[in-house]
Amino acid sequence: MLLDWNGGDEAAFEKLVPVVYAELRRMAGYYMAGERVGHQLQPSALVNEAYLKLIDSRRVRWQNRAHFFAVSAQLMRRILVDFARRRLYHKRAAELRWSLLTRV
Repeated sequence: MLLDWNGGDEAAFEKLVPVVYAELRRMAGYYMAGERVGHQLQPSALVNEAYLKLIDSRRVRWQNRAHFFAVSAQLMRRILVDFARRRLYHKRAAELRWSLLTRV
């Protein structure tokens, strides 16, 4: 199915997703276990975010199943890092605003 998807068969991707979803969900659960308690993302949301990025990855030439899961894992890690960066940015911006207000 990966090779068919590589060849441009969009229907192959739709068949592929249910087959690999359980494994992607397991991977997402593993990554989320290392995150802080109360994290806004849930494993299923992380899989969905990765899914959206995988759809746009038409340039990738999948070599095999392992390659697909390695890229998927990397996408999930990047999503979590980007999420943490945004959270820290907003936290720092709020702290800066508060410090500016208290100086007045």
